[in-house]
Amino acid sequence: MKIINKKIDDLIPYHNNPRINNDAVNYVASSIKEFGFKVPIVIDEFNVIITGHTRLKAAIKLGLTEVPCILADDLTETQIKAFRIADNKTNEFSFWDYHKLDIELAELKDLNFDYDFGFINPDNYGTDFTLPDGDKEPFQQMTFTLADAQAKVIKSALTLAKDIDIETYGNENSNGNALFGIVQEWAEQKTS
Repeated sequence: MKIINKKIDDLIPYHNNPRINNDAVNYVASSIKEFGFKVPIVIDEFNVIITGHTRLKAAIKLGLTEVPCILADDLTETQIKAFRIADNKTNEFSFWDYHKLDIELAELKDLNFDYDFGFINPDNYGTDFTLPDGDKEPFQQMTFTLADAQAKVIKSALTLAKDIDIETYGNENSNGNALFGIVQEWAEQKTS
């Protein structure tokens, strides 16, 4: 496999890229800035991006003019379509071992390595978890991909949280209020 440098202006984003990646661009840009461009963009023979759209956006944000690429000239058009989806989907099947992650992050903190990986930092929660009474906007709808066992636990936790006396903040969003209450309790435990 040969890595080649390509001018950013020569790369063509895939017109039907199904991955929405804007929220990841700043994190990828920070990673490239801190560690270098360690994961090349994969392109086809026409310079169309197969994988690496977020890296391209991050490179543009950083003002780079060239990026490392891998030419996937050994794949058929069908394989390229499938690989584009598989490359983005497979990371959803991995999970963090938070105990080990906490150890790794603590060691980096002890070494004064200050870097935003994008994890929620309980130290930033403070103690104020109030929402304005009756506040309904702005709002966000969130979607999660969960294993069946995880979904079962989360649904049970939401049901339990709705059955206890949770703060409603003057609105009728029972799922949102229950989830907020669960996260609030978790955060308070992490910061105490």
